[in-house]
Amino acid sequence: MEKTFWEERYLTHQTGWDLGDVSPPLKAYIDQLPHKNIAVCIPGCGYGHEAIYLEQSGFTNVTVIDLVDDALANVKTKAPCVRCIHGDFFELEDTFDLIIEQTMFCAIHPSMRSQYVHKMAQLLKPSGKLIGVLFNRDFEGGPPFGGSISEYQQLFTPVFSNFGCEPCYNSIAPRSGSEVFIKASV
Repeated sequence: MEKTFWEERYLTHQTGWDLGDVSPPLKAYIDQLPHKNIAVCIPGCGYGHEAIYLEQSGFTNVTVIDLVDDALANVKTKAPCVRCIHGDFFELEDTFDLIIEQTMFCAIHPSMRSQYVHKMAQLLKPSGKLIGVLFNRDFEGGPPFGGSISEYQQLFTPVFSNFGCEPCYNSIAPRSGSEVFIKASV
């Protein structure tokens, strides 16, 4: 994870991954959660739309982590109760009930994906869940780096006792047909 690369992307407003709002599949999942006091983490949060939405929805224990101060500044301004960590996700030491994946997986080099999966499992409490949206398509070069359902099953199944992956039915129009919703537990 090259901090200077990501800082440059934010500085030059090259943030094409940013929807400007909560991802609809994640919003639908958040909206059905009954307990607002669970410990939630969003790694590689970017501008933190999901974290902001969680705070606005009454969630009281939300943590975000990102390499870029400018991205975190948006979260701090719009969701002052969210715990913001400026740092590397792979160095995070904590546990959570829920981890929300939104664009971090596609931002890291594919050679780091196994490390990512193991770190996610390490950060979850025994009854915790990892949910998120991943791409189900290829990209030239990267980031973003694409992937497929079969690749995700090969990566996550050995580490998580339960892993599900299905096409998103409620993606934004430009991503329709190219996103999958994942749900995993240790």
